[in-house]
Amino acid sequence: MRKKIVAANWKMNLDLTEGAELVNDIFNGSPELNENKIVVIAPPYIHLTHTSAQLVGMNHVHLGAQNCHAEPSGAYTGEISAAMLKSAEVEYVIIGHSERREYCHEDDAVLSKKVNQALANGLKVIFCCGEPLAVRDANEQNAYVESQLTAGLFHLPVTQLIDITIAYEPIWAIGTGRTATSAQAQDMHAHIRKVLANKYGETVAAETPILYGGSCKPSNAAELFACPDVDGGLIGGASLKAAEFLGIVAAMSNA
Repeated sequence: MRKKIVAANWKMNLDLTEGAELVNDIFNGSPELNENKIVVIAPPYIHLTHTSAQLVGMNHVHLGAQNCHAEPSGAYTGEISAAMLKSAEVEYVIIGHSERREYCHEDDAVLSKKVNQALANGLKVIFCCGEPLAVRDANEQNAYVESQLTAGLFHLPVTQLIDITIAYEPIWAIGTGRTATSAQAQDMHAHIRKVLANKYGETVAAETPILYGGSCKPSNAAELFACPDVDGGLIGGASLKAAEFLGIVAAMSNA
């Protein structure tokens, strides 16, 4: 049985006090989880050690990070390595988020190296993919996302796919006034699973979690998570308010 996952990406938000309060509120309001229905919290780096301490005793809530560098160490001011994250008891790392691709110009070659660094240091990867508006309007989204997966992940041996979760971000539906329907989400998730099956076989494809990362909220989470190939969500803005995030977690728990 593949995991259901709701991952909180706080992005560049919340100071230490605000982050600690949010984690406490999640702790107090979380529904019962299990090894197949989990939560990942990915705060900014300043929170990692404090959040790690808070998560002790929070069963099936895991610590994540928002990025890591492609090199193991060196003169990269302002960056953080996968080994450093591991030493802070981080379990998951987000790689290839659309904002990193756009604002930091991270290309497929860099992301492939980041994946390698994360896995080499015992981290699990949430690998993001997704198409912009022009690609969606041209109806070229399937080929575009397949190329991202091929370049970023398909150098890996099948044995390492157990540590990969994929997050689909429909960039065209984030901040554009357009909304991705549950049917559109399901179509792309099914396509991603088919691409995985063609490369690694049906068993791997069936066991790989695929998350939806396009403005998931409590109001649409249940409908999205009811789709057969949608295994949860990578949550941005809604992860910053305990009530909203817990509503999404509840939808995942009930799916």
